[in-house]
Amino acid sequence: MNYRMLGRTGLYVSELCFGAMTFGGEGMFKVVGNQGQAEADALVGRCLDAGINFFDTANVYSNGQSEQMLGKALGERRKDIVLATKVRGRMGPGVNEVGLSRGHILDSVHASLKRLGTDYIDLYQIHGFDPVTPLDETLRALDDLVRQGKVRYLGASNLAAWQLMKALGISEHRGLSRFESLQAYYSIAGRDLERELVPLMKDQQVGLMVWSPLAGGFLSGKFRRDTQGPEGARRTSFDFPPVDRERAWPIIDVMDGIARAHATSVARVALAWLLHQAHVTTIIIGARTAEQLEDNLQAPSLKLTAEQLAALDKASELSPEYPGWMVTRQSQNRAPESK
Repeated sequence: MNYRMLGRTGLYVSELCFGAMTFGGEGMFKVVGNQGQAEADALVGRCLDAGINFFDTANVYSNGQSEQMLGKALGERRKDIVLATKVRGRMGPGVNEVGLSRGHILDSVHASLKRLGTDYIDLYQIHGFDPVTPLDETLRALDDLVRQGKVRYLGASNLAAWQLMKALGISEHRGLSRFESLQAYYSIAGRDLERELVPLMKDQQVGLMVWSPLAGGFLSGKFRRDTQGPEGARRTSFDFPPVDRERAWPIIDVMDGIARAHATSVARVALAWLLHQAHVTTIIIGARTAEQLEDNLQAPSLKLTAEQLAALDKASELSPEYPGWMVTRQSQNRAPESK
């Protein structure tokens, strides 16, 4: 297993992060996975054996069951790993049991610590933007948690570029702990964040945690133009994240050929492509079965050639959009020519 630094921190995390969203299977998360404690113990144990030191969950996953099960599965090995969870989602029927207010954050962190069976969270992430609560209130509350030792680092998820930059600006101006990572959707079939977020993260040294690297299973190799996908697949009942299928089929065709050349799976090629992207810190993998986990764990060992990477980039490249094409045009010939 290889390890990469999380943003500008001195914290090293495995390039594969295990996501525990499939633990529990309560409410809307039942279609994602419904592993019990025994299955969770086995998957977590295999990840630890493979060198994974980064585990991610959220309080909303199965109404807290995921946190509780992950905490139990880690047990005494918790001290050896980097543990991440999230706050924002609704955790009860009350009008204030949702969002990023100081009240909800403080209530949520104490509940998460109890469920996880730990006295600190390595990476505490906001799960999205809260249009009601001012960012300065959210950031001050999170900074207090860092100063109290309940949280060590802060991260964000699912933010637009302007929202992330505004948060970073407030933190710098007021001397608050800042977001060191962004957890975002990214796949070879969904490269939208390359337009604005990737340049921002490079400039501000913010780490990138990739969620749904296989586009909700669409890039698993089980979906083809002429089939609806295997029975019981998550995509058949939970079509998320959105994928432009007509644009994705040619990408899968290219991955298919590369997979055959390496005698490997299409899923592994999709993960390997992400690991070849310099702006990626870690990829969050989830697994409903031990077989899926084993296949994902082999992705770091798959080294794609320059020609294969070029073919994948060409098949999946984004169409030019303003102001991106103008920025590129005006950047040409900016440096003086050598003589």
